[in-house]
Amino acid sequence: MQDYKAYLDETLSFEERAKDLVSRMTLEEKVFQTLYTAPAIEHLGVKAYNWWNEALHGVARAGVATVFPQAIGLAATFDEDLIEEVADVISTEGRAKFNAQQKYGDYDIYKGLTFWSPNVNIFRDPRWGRGHETYGEDPYLSSRLGVRFVNGIQGHDDKYMKAAACAKHFAVHSGPEDQGHSFNAECSTQDLYETYLPAFKACVQEADVESVMGAYNRTNGEPCCGSKTLLKDILRDEWGFKGHVVSDCWAIKDFHEFHKVTSTPVESVAMAMNNGCDLNCGNLFGNLLMAVRDGLTEEKTIDEAVTRLVTTRMKLGLFDDQAKVPFNKIGYDQVDSKEHLEFNIDVSKKSIVLLKNEDKLLPLDKSKLKTVGVIGPNADNRKALVGNYEGTASEYVTILEGIKEYLGDDTRVYYSEGCHLFKKSSQGLAMENDRVAEAKMVCEMSDVVIACFGLDPGLEGEEGDQGNEFASGDKPNLNLPGLQEDVLKELYNSGKPVILVLLSGSALSIPWADENIPAIIQGWYPGAQGGRAIAQILFGEYSPEGKLPVTFYRTTEELPEFTDYNMKNRTYRYMENEALYPFGYGLSYTDFELSNELIDADEVVQGKDVSVSVNIKNTGSMAGAETVQVYVKVKQDGAPNWQLKGLKKVFLNPGESKTISIPLHDRAFGLYNNEGELVLHEGEFEVFIGTSQPDARSIQLTGKKPYSKTLRSNQTLIL
Repeated sequence: MQDYKAYLDETLSFEERAKDLVSRMTLEEKVFQTLYTAPAIEHLGVKAYNWWNEALHGVARAGVATVFPQAIGLAATFDEDLIEEVADVISTEGRAKFNAQQKYGDYDIYKGLTFWSPNVNIFRDPRWGRGHETYGEDPYLSSRLGVRFVNGIQGHDDKYMKAAACAKHFAVHSGPEDQGHSFNAECSTQDLYETYLPAFKACVQEADVESVMGAYNRTNGEPCCGSKTLLKDILRDEWGFKGHVVSDCWAIKDFHEFHKVTSTPVESVAMAMNNGCDLNCGNLFGNLLMAVRDGLTEEKTIDEAVTRLVTTRMKLGLFDDQAKVPFNKIGYDQVDSKEHLEFNIDVSKKSIVLLKNEDKLLPLDKSKLKTVGVIGPNADNRKALVGNYEGTASEYVTILEGIKEYLGDDTRVYYSEGCHLFKKSSQGLAMENDRVAEAKMVCEMSDVVIACFGLDPGLEGEEGDQGNEFASGDKPNLNLPGLQEDVLKELYNSGKPVILVLLSGSALSIPWADENIPAIIQGWYPGAQGGRAIAQILFGEYSPEGKLPVTFYRTTEELPEFTDYNMKNRTYRYMENEALYPFGYGLSYTDFELSNELIDADEVVQGKDVSVSVNIKNTGSMAGAETVQVYVKVKQDGAPNWQLKGLKKVFLNPGESKTISIPLHDRAFGLYNNEGELVLHEGEFEVFIGTSQPDARSIQLTGKKPYSKTLRSNQTLIL
């Protein structure tokens, strides 16, 4: 009788099958399965598998795929449903590419179904180079978008995962990049639970994220990829995480080389494995053989890790009859399809934020324009379309190209680079500011000037990314680099109407532009089709609807030290100064009116939701979308200013209205204490309903004051 192989029995659970398969492996085979380059085990029918793949805003680094706006731009949509749709397209293309690669025996890096996305770290400091990979500075927004991204990647099949998502980098990680491998991020338990953990917790408990990646740094003295506090006490014991943990790439060698918490590679791998790190992005886990030999870790600990890893691969259908896995039918025609391209333009339009529009300069009427000047180092910069962790688009449309295509032959478009993105001259051997005369001439020839400035991912990104010119990927300050502001002032001095389009993955300090330039658009890194989207916004084909997922500060000087992880005076929730442009802010070409605001309770009671409802009407002349935002202010000493606790994006035609309701759970009124407990305090809470924050600057910029109501709680209790 043939040997019964339980791991091939599709009637059993994935966990039972995984345990059986692992029990048939030698110690050496098991150890090599904990490396991201997991080799084949031929006598068991296990194929080689490379775990490392990226899908931050499209399938990355593996050839052609739809390249969506960078994550920070996706966050600016404030649209949970849209984020899941984007992630669903990404995983469809990921499966299509995987199916094709498997067919031709390609098991290389970036060719698997385990996507190391989303990045749900909090963008606590605008100087951080990798902030554009995140969903911004707010734990609630990051939680909601992170959950829906994971849902879109992993799918909703009853049995199989479409692809596996990974929440990273756990936890308390946001620079400085040049010290990341040795840095100790110190934070209070209160800040840990109130700010740094919520998005991870939501991904684990609400979205069943399959994987969590540790961070490079230490948190309160423990290296994150070997932290008992983070990986055991919080992630597995407190939150009940069942998936697998992966190290950041080559982070485990930092334990002995830079953090100095261990002395040898063998001690480092034992520390990681014993504290719950299952998979090594890197090659150090080969030392687990010595760690077992030396009694530093037990074989059964490795068994548990490999069982978790095999379970993930089984959930992806990699051990089953291929005809039974629905996602194996996704064909290569789904990659970079016409439908995905059109959807990408749509997503890009929804991400763009209108920061200023004096005297309704925008939208422009192309029938009244004979000449348009497009000036600036980001006007024709492909790099500024995509951000980092990007795929390869089959077509890139820069702002210059998008405007030219939109205007056609009837309007003459003049172009000048204006200046280099960050250097003093555009051409070698030339004098400083060698494009300013050309820029002035373009202004003279043009009816209107579109100024395209900002950053690109060569100036902000991960340490070691090619081309980071400043501070290893972090920004030294929030100013426009190089000669950009000087050239912008020359454009303004021409007397022609100037529209400033900023492409960047983070907040820039532009108080001069805010005072002097009549119209300003924040375009982020708007994706491969970004030029088309921005042209449609500029010329009124679409009304802007994006909101800022980060605060735009007036200066760098008002910020605490970059290395200080205390949340005091950081982000809209704790800042003391007035913002230039606040979190949650963004204008439209149409107008919306809120009425019949109703909060159905006077008291906050444990276990009961408070229902918030409001009528929203488009009172303008253009179709558009608006985000209703609900904030809660706990009236206690030391509490945050107020915190976003509910949001709903609504699309309305002119004259159309809708009534929406948003539930506020009891947890929305709680604050964490220094023991990590969520406390509902006795006292008062103010609930705000509006289309922005309730701060004075937002009210000044929008001319609208959110509705508010005070609720009470009659006792203090732990939720």
